[in-house]
Parts: sequence; structure tokens; C-alpha cells
Amino acid sequence: MKKTILMGIMAFAALTSQAQKNSIPDVVKATVTSTYPKATAVKFEKEGKDFEAGFKNEGKDMSILMDAKGNILETETDIIVSELPKGVQEYLAKNFKGKKIKEAAIIVDAKGMKKFEAEIRGKDYLFDEKGNLLK
Repeated sequence: MKKTILMGIMAFAALTSQAQKNSIPDVVKATVTSTYPKATAVKFEKEGKDFEAGFKNEGKDMSILMDAKGNILETETDIIVSELPKGVQEYLAKNFKGKKIKEAAIIVDAKGMKKFEAEIRGKDYLFDEKGNLLK
């Protein structure tokens, strides 16, 4: 009986996963391949009414957020901590002394505005280019 239930759950999960993959509009998939032709290991997810594609591009982990028409709303690219702007590094050194920055990223919105993200103790902190804390 337990085996039957487990098999049913696994089959449902596989079908749900396949349905989600099939619900990604072709234009969204095309945006990724045309904008990032060297992208590998592309994975799509639905994010509310939008879509996110995570992938590797030229050795860097990236993700892009797109609307249903394939318009890029935001890109996020992992960077090394030393690539964070000086103001961000100074804020983190002062306010999180001795805490490890697990990940860092640069986020660029559709208008070209840059934000920087630092993950510390499982929480993301967003900064502007000058190092001002946004969130």
C-alpha cells in the first residue's frame, strides 16, 4: 500500500513538473536563446505572472525575469564579493563585522538601473551603486 501511494506521488510530481515546463511561452524561451546564445543548463520557473530563467552563461550563474511577451524585466548575475562597490563593502564591514557574505550579485532592471545584492545568514540585502541600503 505504501509503495502504491509513493508511486502515485512520484507520478503526480513528474506530471506537474512537465506541465510547468510546457506552460512556458515559446517567446520566453526564444528570448533566452537569442539574448544569451551561450547559456547552458537553462531552467524555467513561473514567478507570479512573469517567468524566470536561471542558467550559466560564460561561467557565471545568471537569471533573468521576463514577462509573458519575452520582455526582459531584470537580469541578475552572480559576482564575487570583491566586485561589490566600495560603499556596499564598507556598509557590510561596519554592520556585519565578522559575518560571511555567502553570495553577491548585480541586478539590472529594464531601464538599466543597477542594484547590488549580498546574502548574509540566509537574508538578501539590496544596495544602490553608492552603497545605500535599499532593502
